[in-house]
Amino acid sequence: MIFAKKSLGQNFLVDQNIIKKIINLTEIKNRNIIEIGPGKCALTDEILKKKPKNLILIEKDNLLAAELENKFKKNQKVKIFNKDILKIDIEKIAKKNSVIFGNLPYNISSQILIRLIKFKNWPPNYTDLILMFQKEVAEKIIGKSYGRLTIITDLRLKCINKFEISSQCFFPKPKVTSSLIHLMPKNKINFNINNLNNLEKITNIFFSNKRKMIKKNLIKILGQNKLNQLKQINMKLRPSDLKPEVYYKIVELFETK
Repeated sequence: MIFAKKSLGQNFLVDQNIIKKIINLTEIKNRNIIEIGPGKCALTDEILKKKPKNLILIEKDNLLAAELENKFKKNQKVKIFNKDILKIDIEKIAKKNSVIFGNLPYNISSQILIRLIKFKNWPPNYTDLILMFQKEVAEKIIGKSYGRLTIITDLRLKCINKFEISSQCFFPKPKVTSSLIHLMPKNKINFNINNLNNLEKITNIFFSNKRKMIKKNLIKILGQNKLNQLKQINMKLRPSDLKPEVYYKIVELFETK
């Protein structure tokens, strides 16, 4: 028997009703599917029942990956990567029009999302992200708890569905409530940001001092000349008072010579 590992943030989804609710969020038949952290295959088995074109499984746990290899060795549709999701080039393996599912380890869930947002080619090869997060992180993504993750996500993704999942639906039971978020890429982006690392850097500067007024950090980032191009912004506002569009404009100005 394989037990859940705290070090990998493993909590296996076991509630069949929730599994079916997740699976039914999008069309799977004849689609390219990627599952991050398949674990004991609760979601995987239901995906295969829907007859995808192919299924890529990314599992870091060596014992679980060995079980997956054994279970699916005769299934030509299934390909398994026994690798860390933060070290694999997921953009390279994602085929066109892929759907990405993931019961993400809570300790690295936001890092995984950022990697998916930072695909070099946009629109990306995936059409849907159906991902599970700790409730508090999910609220940051969708803007209920506004911050850096809201701003970075909102540039390229839109949330089309969200529901909470009780700890009772997992084994072992986590100490927190989970949220499932269905995200889709925005095909048209109205801001010309060349390097998303700059958006990460600038939002980090602001939200590291989120109780302070924005004026000093704006001057520090842009200099007075570029700052003059940001019209009608109240310099006494706090970082949480600025809409995402303002941050995108700040990054655009930062990147101009």
